[in-house]
Amino acid sequence: MKDTQQNQGVHHNGVYEMTKEEPSETDDPFQDLMEKAGNHGRFQLIYNIIFVMGLAGAGAMTYMNIILALNIPDHWCTVPGRENTNYTLEEWRNLTLPLEKDNRGLEKFSSCEMYNTSFTNIMDGNLWNNATKPNVSVCQHGWSYDQTWYESTIPTQENWVCSKDLFVTNVFVVGRVTEVVGAFVLGQMGDIFGRRPVYYISVAFCSLGRMLSIWTTSSYTWFLIFTGFAGLTVNSLFQSPQIVGMEISREKDRSAIAFYQSFGWSIGTTVMPLLFWWLRDWESFMWYTSIPTALVLLFSKYVIESPRWLISKRRFADAIVQFKKIAKINGHQFDVTEKELAGLYKGMDAEPVYGIASLFNGWRLARNTTIMGFSWCVVAVSYFTLVLFSSRMGGNPFLNFLMQSIVEVPAYLIGKYLGDNFGRRFTNCISFLVSFLTCIPVIYLITDKSHEDTVMYLASFIKFLNAVTFFTASLQCMEIYPTCMRQTGIALGTILANAIGVLAPYLVYLGTTVDIRSPYYILGTLFLIGAIGASFLPETLHKKLPDTLEEARLFGRHDKYWSLPKPPPKENTSNADKEKLNQEKYAP
Repeated sequence: MKDTQQNQGVHHNGVYEMTKEEPSETDDPFQDLMEKAGNHGRFQLIYNIIFVMGLAGAGAMTYMNIILALNIPDHWCTVPGRENTNYTLEEWRNLTLPLEKDNRGLEKFSSCEMYNTSFTNIMDGNLWNNATKPNVSVCQHGWSYDQTWYESTIPTQENWVCSKDLFVTNVFVVGRVTEVVGAFVLGQMGDIFGRRPVYYISVAFCSLGRMLSIWTTSSYTWFLIFTGFAGLTVNSLFQSPQIVGMEISREKDRSAIAFYQSFGWSIGTTVMPLLFWWLRDWESFMWYTSIPTALVLLFSKYVIESPRWLISKRRFADAIVQFKKIAKINGHQFDVTEKELAGLYKGMDAEPVYGIASLFNGWRLARNTTIMGFSWCVVAVSYFTLVLFSSRMGGNPFLNFLMQSIVEVPAYLIGKYLGDNFGRRFTNCISFLVSFLTCIPVIYLITDKSHEDTVMYLASFIKFLNAVTFFTASLQCMEIYPTCMRQTGIALGTILANAIGVLAPYLVYLGTTVDIRSPYYILGTLFLIGAIGASFLPETLHKKLPDTLEEARLFGRHDKYWSLPKPPPKENTSNADKEKLNQEKYAP
């Protein structure tokens, strides 16, 4: 009996006064308010479809289209003279280009060097091949590109190859750096000024930055600037709507909302390679995949500020305005007054917060923040390494990218099922651990080209597991941090993820130019450490979203290490009794 009382709010004179113990979902007065406005109605459905799922799909294309547009197909030095012969392309390259070893250790024609002599008068290839070949030099007449899959990409149009082969890598790095800056600034802005203004800023900056980058490829400096401009707000583009969606919905819908966003992301990244495969031209592809994000602004009628955030800031009048918007579309009547709302939260004064530093206030919260940050790092590095690497492996780059994307949909379904039945912590640990084990055969098989298909399937399976981890980690992140610091906490994870994610383009560069096994050595190690770390996170399934730093500091206090979450007891209270209790709560 004593333990039960410690874990519940105390109803006293119509006011819920939260105790110092970890509260349960039934202690959340906000859920009673949302029930009056409708916490599972038409408004939530419209909001989740347009802003959580729809914007995720459009934003994913805007965010990821640069990866395919910056693809570098096979290329070699252009050597004039073949037009005067009857040589095939293969015979002419054998005549004019030296051999070099690729990232598998196999010999191939050089991409950046040619024999340093004139070939315009060569008519007898056998005679030339038997002669002593001259020294090599860098390409003197530009490059020729394999157009099997692409008519053009940005690097083929601007010749970002050979001495400029780091241009593409640097674009991805600049994108990661600006994402860190944007996550730091906009994440805290979301908790200080609200989710809605950050949403508008994010949509405008992301779509405008990507469109301006299309026009500036001829100037590498400006291209970098506008690519960074787009990356500045890309994380908050996904975070703000999802946070609002979770904060206005019932507890049992939280994983469904995470699925809405994950599903939207997967649809966007699945449609994208098919669109490029059809268009074959990078510029039209970039336009088609960048404009939809801006079009979401047409639905601004349904953009609301989170009433939960407004209450945390003690802006009760503004919160009631938002409640009434939700109630109107849901067909409910919201008649709680500002005075009644203030009375409901009497004794729960807003705590002072100090930005990101507040996330390390207390040992348990600091531990949770550190582990969540590391989990995000592993997810981000592995995700971008696998995606970038897939489009640079052999075979059809669009199918490779498509396979990496299409496995995400069943992964999110499985992640949702496991997370809702066995808990977020268990799901994260298992997916990290199996990812580590899958890296082992990849390392042994990837150097043999005859196993290319097998390696692609294994890499897609790792991507599948990565999507499971991403789904549950993002859900955990939403549920661990308090309302007053929720977007800041998610932003911190994003900051750390992108700071470490800067390594991903270089891992891909290492794998494509030095040793193809290198990325999997590093990823396997990260997966193992991630599995160990995630096992120490508190379980968030069936738990009330913490509203204050005090609740976040107590979160998971009574969790046992070897345990799975138990479902909450079924409510026996009738609707009439619920209505009577609500009337008592809102009584002056």
